[in-house]
Amino acid sequence: MIFEQLFDNKSSTYTYVISSGEGREALIIDPVIEHTEEYLKILEKLKLKLVKVIDTHIHADHITGLNELSKRTNCTKIMGEQTKSEVVDLKIKEDDKIEIDKIEIKAIYTPGHTDCSYSFLMKDRIFTGDTLLINGTGRTDFQNGSAKIQYDSLFNKILKLPEKTLVFPAHDYNGKKFSTIGDEKNNNPRLQVDNVEEYIEIMNNLNLANPKMMDIAVPANVKGATLDQL
Repeated sequence: MIFEQLFDNKSSTYTYVISSGEGREALIIDPVIEHTEEYLKILEKLKLKLVKVIDTHIHADHITGLNELSKRTNCTKIMGEQTKSEVVDLKIKEDDKIEIDKIEIKAIYTPGHTDCSYSFLMKDRIFTGDTLLINGTGRTDFQNGSAKIQYDSLFNKILKLPEKTLVFPAHDYNGKKFSTIGDEKNNNPRLQVDNVEEYIEIMNNLNLANPKMMDIAVPANVKGATLDQL
C-alpha cells in the first residue's frame, strides 16, 4: 500500500495520499491548495490516477485543494452531506463506503468541531479530521460547533474503536505524526473527563483566537476556490 503523509507548515495541516500500489487509483484526504503541484508530482512519480479527493470538513485555517485537484485531474470531490460546499460531487453520509482499487474507507459522521465534520475509517487506521487530535480535540466555538455533540462523536463513536487503531488527524502543532485510540484514551488531557458536562466546561473555556485565515478560508472553501482565483 502507498501511504504518504504530507505537512503544510503554515497551517500545520496533514494531507494523506493513499493507494493500493504503483500504477493504481489513488485518493487524497484534506489537500492544501498551495501544495497542489507537490501532490501532482507524487501522483506522477508513482504512476497513480487520482480518482477521489476528500475533505473531512470545511476548513477555517487554510484553503482546500479539493477543487483545484478536481480541475486538474477530473477526480470526484467528496464531503459529508451536511457540507455547505457548493462544488462537491458526492455527498456521503454515516456508514457510506468510499472505494478505490482494493481499498475501502467507511465514513463516520463526527460533528462537534463543525456540523459537517466526518472521520474516515480504513482497516487499521482512522482519519479524524479536527475531531480528535493528538493529545487534543478540535475547538467547538464556530461553524456550528458544539462541545456536547463533539463529546458524543468522541466517546460514542471514535473511542469505541479497537485501542490499536491508528489515529491520523488533520492537524498537529507539535511534530507528532500519529497516535492510537488507546494512547488518546489514556493520555489525551481533554478525554480525562467523567461526563459530558466536564468536557463542555473544558471546551467552553479554551479562549482561543480565531484562525488567522478564517475570514478568507471559509468562504473560499464553500465556493471551491482554484489557484487562478487566489
